[in-house]
Amino acid sequence: MQNQNIEQTAQESQTKRRKKWGLIFLLLLLLAGVGYSLYHVFGQNPKENVTVISGDFLPGGKDAKKMSDKELKKFAQKKVDDSQFNMMIGSKAIISSQSQQGTLNIKNPQTNTYPVNVVITDDQTGDVIYTSGAVEPGEEVSHIALEKPLTKGTHPATARFSLYDSKTKTKKGEVAAGVSFIVG
Repeated sequence: MQNQNIEQTAQESQTKRRKKWGLIFLLLLLLAGVGYSLYHVFGQNPKENVTVISGDFLPGGKDAKKMSDKELKKFAQKKVDDSQFNMMIGSKAIISSQSQQGTLNIKNPQTNTYPVNVVITDDQTGDVIYTSGAVEPGEEVSHIALEKPLTKGTHPATARFSLYDSKTKTKKGEVAAGVSFIVG
């Protein structure tokens, strides 16, 4: 019986050693796989500098060629410049109660790309009191004649600048500003 216990203990000991060496072998295999993967991710491929420019850059045409960095920057700057708009309007319009004419400074700076049409509405009634017509970049309006008469006093109004594409004549956007009409 003692021989049987000794044999059984020896078998158990041998089984434990096999499991232990099998586990060590699996860990080494796992470490080798992780090391191999890390080497290929970080060690072999050199990092490349990539220039990313946000915006609408799908060029027309069918025979595309690679753009140089200089061309890409110039194209991106043009898109940014075209999308910017500065509106300039005085905060107060001084209007004569008899002639319903007066002064209001409206400017479309030369730096803008789009012509504008300015429509001014009375905040209390919603009535259109002035329309500028097309104001091209580099042009200004300083003298206005009201389209709807206003009574004496101060009238809060909203000036809406509608931007238009000069070639297609389609509306590209709109911005607004507050203006006070002082009729005296």
